Amino acid sequence: MSDQHDRPAAIAPETISSGVPGLDTVLNGGYTANRLYLIEGIPGSGKTTMAMQFLLDGVAKGETVLYVTLSETEAELREAAQAHGWTLDGIHIHELLPAGDQLDPQSQYTMFHPSEVELAQTTGRILQEVERLQPRRVVFDSLAEIRLLAGSMLRFRRQVMALKQYFSGRGTTVLMLDDRQGVEHGLPVHTIVHGSLELDQMRPEYGGDRRRLRVTKFRGRAFRSGNHDYIIETGGVRVFPRLIAAHFRRDGENVPMSSGLAPLDTLLGGGLDRGTSTLLVGAAGTGKSSLAAHYVVAAAQRGERSAMFLFDESPRALVTRSRGMGLDIDGCIESGMVAVQPIDPAELSPGEFIEAIRNAVERDKASIVVIDSLSGYFNAMPEEHFVMIQLHELLSYLGQLGVVTILINAQQGLIGQMSTTLDISYLADTVILFRYFEARGEVRQAISVLKRRTGAHERTIRELRITDQGLDIGEPLRQFRGVLTGVPQEDGCAPGAGIHADPQAPNPAAQ
Repeated sequence: MSDQHDRPAAIAPETISSGVPGLDTVLNGGYTANRLYLIEGIPGSGKTTMAMQFLLDGVAKGETVLYVTLSETEAELREAAQAHGWTLDGIHIHELLPAGDQLDPQSQYTMFHPSEVELAQTTGRILQEVERLQPRRVVFDSLAEIRLLAGSMLRFRRQVMALKQYFSGRGTTVLMLDDRQGVEHGLPVHTIVHGSLELDQMRPEYGGDRRRLRVTKFRGRAFRSGNHDYIIETGGVRVFPRLIAAHFRRDGENVPMSSGLAPLDTLLGGGLDRGTSTLLVGAAGTGKSSLAAHYVVAAAQRGERSAMFLFDESPRALVTRSRGMGLDIDGCIESGMVAVQPIDPAELSPGEFIEAIRNAVERDKASIVVIDSLSGYFNAMPEEHFVMIQLHELLSYLGQLGVVTILINAQQGLIGQMSTTLDISYLADTVILFRYFEARGEVRQAISVLKRRTGAHERTIRELRITDQGLDIGEPLRQFRGVLTGVPQEDGCAPGAGIHADPQAPNPAAQ
């Protein structure tokens, strides 16, 4: 009996690219070559576009490819390709549209049912073209027409089975397109094909349509299950594979990252640790975004890159506010050390946003990611039922890569009882609280660290001022009690202890 190590290694099946950016990742390398696949979706979901990309990828590799169309003319296909900036030169297009004389009563069949004649004729013309070209890739658009020609589900299933057997030994990879409306009547096809892709389209109450892709079947191969967002843009379909944080597990130490402000680093017990997430929470104008800007500029001065995703303000507003604090963030942007990307919540899909973050971290090597703000992030996905799970997966992914993530969340209210519609403090490793409080006839700001999972931190409440020289963090407010209520009481300490001496200094907008 031979040793198991002497057994020949299993040969991995040959894969063939889908031609769609991101889809090969979902399919774990692409389609298995020489197999039959089904792509189904409602009209307008991108089936034809994906099929064209599949064939164009074959043309780029020097392969012979064939597009069999039963529902659109060649002129219509070329017009659609032109809208994407493509030329279909190199793709053999075979039209199988009904002849114009079929409206003539003299041309109608009398002895045989039309399906018996037309299906045989259509199939014969398809096979004749395949024999002539010997293509490596074939697209059938669409199965709905073959289903109608077949006339019965039994004949339709047998026809698809015959096509599968015919192509099985010819070294051809075949995509069959089908409308979702006919899926319930065409379920037998799913048992025949090697793999099946389902395209779905959602219509939110506000904003653009959102599209999702799901692999419902893929024989003999591992693939990335679940829903994957995709878009149809000029240039074709682009898929955003679902993020799985477990695929990025890496070992690393929690090394503190300095903010460039000694009092703030003291308050945090050394700084924000790499690979952790920090939630900045407080009312509008208390200094949350200003603190994030300090970290970004300090990182740029150390030669580290950052990425800021702005839901609530424009890059111009960010630059203007930072200049008012003496921060040269516009210089950091021009040098490429800080990337600022404004996000339109009405046009964003979760997958597209996560893809932008991944590009910033993996491609551009950003060590800090700022999301300003979470309310904008959640508003971008009002109909997403698992947005908290998606956020948890995103934070886990960034943590695995050693990125410092800064999340900004605005509370409702200004002074007194505060509330928030998004309680994600349990997800963040560090929570920093910003509050307004009244003291001696003035509205002032306070900062404190409520939580830090990775180490000890100072538990005091300090006064925070925003000046033209940046953030100024004072001594602990030990002479007051009840600062977090917004209306504290003096605790018998010496007047002015722990309070900045110049409360009349200019205070640029903090948020």
